[in-house]
Amino acid sequence: MADRSVDLSALPKEVRDQFAELDLELSEGDITQKGYEKKKAKLLASYVPPSPNVDLSLPDVQLSPGHSVDPSPSPEAPGPSTSSASKHHRTHRSGGARDDRYRSDIHTEAVQAALAKHKEEKMGLPMPTKRRSAFVQSPIDTCTPPDTSSASEDEGSLRRKAAFSAVLAQSLQSPDYWINRSVQSSSTSSSASSTLSHGEPKTQPQPQPQPAASLLADLLVNARIENNVPPDVTSSTPQERGSRLDLPPAVRGMSRGQSRSSMIETADGVPVNSRVSTKIQQLLNTLKRPKRPPLSEFFLDDSEEIVEVPQPDPNTPKPEGRQIIPVKGEPLGVVSNWPPALQAALARWGATQAKSPALTALDITGKPLYTLTYGKLWSRSLKLAYTLLNKLGTKTEPVLQPGDRVALVYPNSDPGMFWVAFYGCLLAEVIPVPIEVPLSRQDAGSQQIGFLLGSCGVSLALTSELCLKGLPKTPNGEIIQFKGWPRMKWVVTDTKYLTKPSKDWQPHIPTANTDTAYIEYKASKEGTVMGVAVSKISMLTHCQALTQACNYCEGETLVNVLDCKKDMGMWHGVLTSVMNRIHTITVPYAVMKACPMSWVQRVHIHKARVALVKCRDLHWAMMAHKDQRDSSLSSIRMLIVADGANPWSVSSCDAFLNVFQSHGLKPEVICPCATSPEALTVAIRRPGARGAPLPARAILSMGGLSHGVIRVNTEDKNSALTVQDVGHIMPGALMCIVKPDGPPQLCKTDEIGEIVINSRAGGTMYYGLHGVTKNTFEVIPVNQAGAPIGEIPFSRTGLLGFVGPGSLVFVVGKIEGLLMVSGRRHNADDLVATALAVEPVKTVYRGRIAVFSVTVFYDERIVIVAEQRPDASEEDSFQWMSRVLQAIDSIHQVGLYCLALVPANTLPKTPLGGIHICETKQNFLEGNLHPCNILLCPHTCVTNMPKPRQKQPVDVGPASMLVGNLVAGKRIAQATGRELGMVEDQDLIRKLCMWPTMMHQFLSEALQWRAQTDPDHILYVLLNAKGVAVCTATCAQLHKRAEKITATLMERGGLNTGDNVVLLYPPGIDLIAAFYGCLYAGVIPVTVRPPHPQNLAATLPTVRMIIDVSKAACILTTQPLMRILRSREAAASVNIKTWPTIIDTDDLPRKRPPNIYKPPTAEMLAYLDFSVSTTGMLTGVKMSHAAISTLCRSIKLQCELYSSRQIAICLDPYCGLGFVLWCLSSVYSGHQSILIPPLELESSLPLWLSTLSQYKIRDTFCSYSVMELCTKGLGTQTEMLKARGLNLSCVRSCVVIAEERPRLALTQSFSKLFKDIGLSARAVSTAFGSRVNLAICLQGTAGPDPSTVYVDMKSLRHDRVRLVERGAPQSLPLMESGTILPGVRVIIVNPETRGPLGDSHLGEIWVNSPHCASGYYTIYGEESLQADHFNTKLSFGEPHTLWARTGYLGFIKRTELLDASGDRHDALFVVGSLDETLELRGLRYHPIDIETSVSRAHRCIAESAVFTWTNLLVVVAELSGSEQEALDLVPLVTNVVLEEHHLIVGVVVIVDPGVIPINSRGEKQRMHLRDSFLADQLDPIYVAYNM
Repeated sequence: MADRSVDLSALPKEVRDQFAELDLELSEGDITQKGYEKKKAKLLASYVPPSPNVDLSLPDVQLSPGHSVDPSPSPEAPGPSTSSASKHHRTHRSGGARDDRYRSDIHTEAVQAALAKHKEEKMGLPMPTKRRSAFVQSPIDTCTPPDTSSASEDEGSLRRKAAFSAVLAQSLQSPDYWINRSVQSSSTSSSASSTLSHGEPKTQPQPQPQPAASLLADLLVNARIENNVPPDVTSSTPQERGSRLDLPPAVRGMSRGQSRSSMIETADGVPVNSRVSTKIQQLLNTLKRPKRPPLSEFFLDDSEEIVEVPQPDPNTPKPEGRQIIPVKGEPLGVVSNWPPALQAALARWGATQAKSPALTALDITGKPLYTLTYGKLWSRSLKLAYTLLNKLGTKTEPVLQPGDRVALVYPNSDPGMFWVAFYGCLLAEVIPVPIEVPLSRQDAGSQQIGFLLGSCGVSLALTSELCLKGLPKTPNGEIIQFKGWPRMKWVVTDTKYLTKPSKDWQPHIPTANTDTAYIEYKASKEGTVMGVAVSKISMLTHCQALTQACNYCEGETLVNVLDCKKDMGMWHGVLTSVMNRIHTITVPYAVMKACPMSWVQRVHIHKARVALVKCRDLHWAMMAHKDQRDSSLSSIRMLIVADGANPWSVSSCDAFLNVFQSHGLKPEVICPCATSPEALTVAIRRPGARGAPLPARAILSMGGLSHGVIRVNTEDKNSALTVQDVGHIMPGALMCIVKPDGPPQLCKTDEIGEIVINSRAGGTMYYGLHGVTKNTFEVIPVNQAGAPIGEIPFSRTGLLGFVGPGSLVFVVGKIEGLLMVSGRRHNADDLVATALAVEPVKTVYRGRIAVFSVTVFYDERIVIVAEQRPDASEEDSFQWMSRVLQAIDSIHQVGLYCLALVPANTLPKTPLGGIHICETKQNFLEGNLHPCNILLCPHTCVTNMPKPRQKQPVDVGPASMLVGNLVAGKRIAQATGRELGMVEDQDLIRKLCMWPTMMHQFLSEALQWRAQTDPDHILYVLLNAKGVAVCTATCAQLHKRAEKITATLMERGGLNTGDNVVLLYPPGIDLIAAFYGCLYAGVIPVTVRPPHPQNLAATLPTVRMIIDVSKAACILTTQPLMRILRSREAAASVNIKTWPTIIDTDDLPRKRPPNIYKPPTAEMLAYLDFSVSTTGMLTGVKMSHAAISTLCRSIKLQCELYSSRQIAICLDPYCGLGFVLWCLSSVYSGHQSILIPPLELESSLPLWLSTLSQYKIRDTFCSYSVMELCTKGLGTQTEMLKARGLNLSCVRSCVVIAEERPRLALTQSFSKLFKDIGLSARAVSTAFGSRVNLAICLQGTAGPDPSTVYVDMKSLRHDRVRLVERGAPQSLPLMESGTILPGVRVIIVNPETRGPLGDSHLGEIWVNSPHCASGYYTIYGEESLQADHFNTKLSFGEPHTLWARTGYLGFIKRTELLDASGDRHDALFVVGSLDETLELRGLRYHPIDIETSVSRAHRCIAESAVFTWTNLLVVVAELSGSEQEALDLVPLVTNVVLEEHHLIVGVVVIVDPGVIPINSRGEKQRMHLRDSFLADQLDPIYVAYNM
């Protein structure tokens, strides 16, 4: 701030020059901000008066739009006391790296005003959280500390002051403000400029007035969370990364009727200072602020009035003028000595003016390299023409025929070779197609260039020896095949390789006709590159028209800074110049980069009359301009600004004139023009007479423009656009303005439309593309009534504009830069300009910004991508992004969808160094952009969301629904398994050696009976990772082992009958023996998964909790586990002093218990089954002896199990059906079970499959996690498995044991992958069980194959089932969950009314069966809540049957298939758990559906999980790629959820693989994930808060 009061213009010249150099260094990134400050302070030290307190109030200066109407400067009075150096200096400061095409004085001011307005509103966007390691972009010291929300107060106030002063300085130093004033030559107050010279305010913050200090940093610091933050629902302890294990659950209850939100209010949880929830609260606060239209209700499902989809606004401006009349250009004059063809002109000059210079090329330092005379140009072109026609191929089979297309591949730095090649082709009558030099095989857009070459039928390329050497080669030296290119033959055209024509050979130069002369390439908005064919007569006429419009004279000198291969650079610098024998000095792009003043110096040295430049060249010259004496521009009669049609060129021209007027530049020589690849030159301003007033500017309202009408801006000058004219249309042309979309209807006079031109001097077609040609080159405008206005065809120019007073043409944008958002038009260039006006120096690298739109959810959405400076800090970048949002919202009244910053130099480039927009957009949509910062704002910009659903009160009673179904002919949705069947004749059974089912109602008796009748029959085989049987158990061994355990329990345990005993064993036979030992002793076993020794902190608390909840009196375990329970590590997580008695059962004495307990009734409790649900609830259910024996009988009947059978089990044996199959089923049915602990698969993947093959197993049971392991790990190795002799053709049924909707994609890919090794397509099926009934469905041997149906996802969200065809949009495939088990009845019930539902209706699945659990043991502290889950009655229908509620939604559909009894088969389809569903916007979503979409969004998403927090949808995605790709996922995830589910994602969290916790059944533990996220324990790679 030291230099606030220094008048820079008063400083000595050398000091000002040093300043300018410093600024240039800073803007180009050659010096850090800190270094800049230091050097600057040093320079100023001696000029700074002491300043006790500086008044920072903004000066009372306002620039009224009126000023810029008449910018005629009086050269006598340049702005008082502001020498051009200091003016230039200010320009520079803001511009720096800005791409100055887009500079606008009025604009920068507008942006500042808009930002100031927003500052009053306190904008508090939560900053994304990024892992330190994630990006090596910026040096560590500039990284934001990870915890922005907990900065200390004083640090915050410092940051606030610095940030505020930065804004203020920015708003004061808006450079263009000053430039503009001096151009207007109005008497700006020099006192204001002297007190307000700009400076960087970071060095010593001054005390500030408080109200304005409300920047982002401030908000982050002051974001204190009120006490009403919805508390967290579950407690959690950190989980070690990478291990997917059950986390300690929060044990809590929740009635099924309660909604999520009521639960949130009752529980208490996460510490409020948690960083993550602070940010979420901030995000919620941001979202609560009303937007346009007021959208709050879209994310806070309040009962407020819901906004309709935006209706058309009645105040939209409509065009009111009369219909436009076509505008005629001046007639094209006839000059007697105009040549009959362009080649004839070259022949004439080559013969008569051989020594006259045609072209001077510069070397990289800007010094002349060579000059090509007209004689040399003629003779070399002649040689080339002769060589092309006669020396390629043989006389009988020449390679080239006249009319063939030839590619010209020459770098810009070698214009001489290009000229010779171009004219050589014209003389040989082959058609040149100039293209850019491809730099690599994967060059941006090289595929599109390939499309161009293909459509033009090019197979030969001309190039120079030097260029050929630089092309990428294959190892054997051939030029590589570029992506998408046809096969090319390369010909080198250096003079030494050309042949002198024979004496008698003369080129054929016909009079210009309609044959194609050359093809100029053009890239469309979609990125395709097409060739515009220009006929010989068009080429000649265009040269004539340009000669007339620009008044070219023979022998003039022209300096050309443009690309000579296309567009203006070619039309003026290669064609018209030769026609008029002009001497062209070409300044290539590379020279401009090294020496930006080179073109000005060339004008000065050669006294050039005409210069051909772009706005960026004006800007660069201004930047590099040091001394005033060395260059004069007084010789220039015409400074042609090629991109003068760009709305932002106006300020570049003004600023340039401002600096160089003192160097002889006359204001009237600046000539903007408008061009298009199809119509060539559309309009050009003719040089004015000396001293005549300059043409007026148009000051248009941005709002009007967005509706396509012209309105002079009166009200809000912040949203004005100042446009300069591009002169009159070309001689001999006719012009109309037509509507850009729909039929080419003539516009009204005050309407913006597309300019269409009829002229002999335009392109004739897109070569080889007849369909597209018709729509562009053969347009016949129609009037209001739709009738054609004539028969002359017009060509579309792709330019949007209008005709102003005096038939002047104004261009306000291009069709390809048009973004149509919600029916309004926005111009990409305008948005770039606004973004650039927001303080780009700190953040944006060299002003490189791309703007495009993507279609998401039925509308275009605007995306801005910018390159970030290497030294920009996180905070700078985020602040820049949030301010760009505000500026664009204020000025353009449009919301941005996505703002991304990528590392410097990583956006795909066009050959001339610009940004390749199409490729950038492609990268964005494919997730290949690799941003280092990203901000999405779907909440604010997606305003067309459907209305949230209002839940209707249920007026219709269950009875009337039932009657309604009956009347409609729909049956009640219920299904029944086979009868269990009673066998009365006990003697018969004994004779048949089947064991008496009815006599033994207890499994303990069954084991004793087996030990007596068949002692050596092997019941169990346990395999290790190598597939070796490490342990087997016969009936007798198991019985004896159980007896030993019983004896020990009775001796050491001090237990009473009915006490609970925890069994803590790894999967194996010890667990089974301990279970029967407990039954023999009359105690209740509780199986618990042992803690993970490497991750005790996360797994031991779960064990502790189950022990506490079950009030266990004793723990049976192994010696290693006992040591762990008492270890020091365990003490860190739980209190190890209060364990119940621990007994290790490894080496027990051989004792038999005095007696074996027999329960008095079968209704007595047999064991407790504890499990953590996916919602994080710990529940234990009570299983009676009767229930387990009927369950075993039911499975035996369904799977036809008997003692000679073998089955393989690869499941966790701790709860549910997994436990039943592992421990109980074999003892009941007598079959042999081969046990494979799933953990062994981690060290030996093929273990399970090779066991199936080796033992010729017919029936196997596994979990989804096992299936997934095999699919991912072995899917690619089927050939190897085959070679090892693996054969799965023996497998008849492979059942996945689960408590969820069947994972169709996984089961199908498993079947497909292992089909090669004999797996039958029909083998894989699923089972379904729940807490209340462990086994409801199980695909057995008898029933029909499981069927698959497709349901409409939109209906599903409304709790309805609508069956659709396969492949229908928004369809979801569902597979039947297996055949219903014998003895089981299922009915579908409306969970609210508890009335039965009809066939194919979605409702809760209720079950009635003898093997239902008899109740919850406890849901910690909420015993009463869940009582109705077990003994519930229907409100209507069958009032006496008792049902158990599964808590799952599903439906029953009667199929055409027949079951074993010959009846039609009823299939049960499970949709998902009610507890898991997300209620968002009044609709019901199943997490798995959203997750499926998310996982499809990008190849690097390994797994995903979703949950809600305070009505925000949070998506967690595991990244399997490099961390550079993390931010690519954010927009893709947001897009896919919006498109497919009509939901806006609130937070996207990117984490490492393995972070999403999964339980033993392979189900995601979403609630644990939520708790870890809110407690900030995930160590995410990136957290994005969508606005």
